[in-house]
Amino acid sequence: MRKHARTMIGLAGILSVLFAAPVRAKSQEAGSKPEMMATPGGAEMERLKFYLGEWDYTESYPNGGKNTGVYTSKLGPGGNSLVQTFHSKGPVGDFEGLLVMTWDPKEKAYKSYVFSGDAPGCVIETGQFEEDVLIYRGEISMGDKKVAIRNTTRLVAPGKIVSEQYVSVPGKPEKLLVHVEATKR
Repeated sequence: MRKHARTMIGLAGILSVLFAAPVRAKSQEAGSKPEMMATPGGAEMERLKFYLGEWDYTESYPNGGKNTGVYTSKLGPGGNSLVQTFHSKGPVGDFEGLLVMTWDPKEKAYKSYVFSGDAPGCVIETGQFEEDVLIYRGEISMGDKKVAIRNTTRLVAPGKIVSEQYVSVPGKPEKLLVHVEATKR
């Protein structure tokens, strides 16, 4: 796999599973109405509120390499999306990017749009909760080949998230690309 494609896959996975954190905006004024619950998808966005804030994370790769980084998750306009920035570095590389997540009422699914500092365009993934695990799926093209991406994220304790990204090509078994552990600051 070319370095550019590996970077995009890694960034898409790390971001889409870890950094999906929209929550309802809380007003400081007594008696005001919550903003997110009034819009379609508000309940779905509320379910992700444990992601909001600043996080330190470690990426562990099957070859033994480890990177560390920081990401920040903020509500987007109207609380209908989450805008996240991230940056990690270490022996595996220096990764920087932007992730925007939202609920798509038409598809009845979460959508993530991952932008990387290493490549033009974006990776789009579609997600759902399966019990208490948020699972995103997508694919990227590498010439005429398609690479499937599957990301899993679960809250393992208050303020601690574990995510894993898997990749596969047609006819081959799925492989772990990166294991990520994040701790809220």
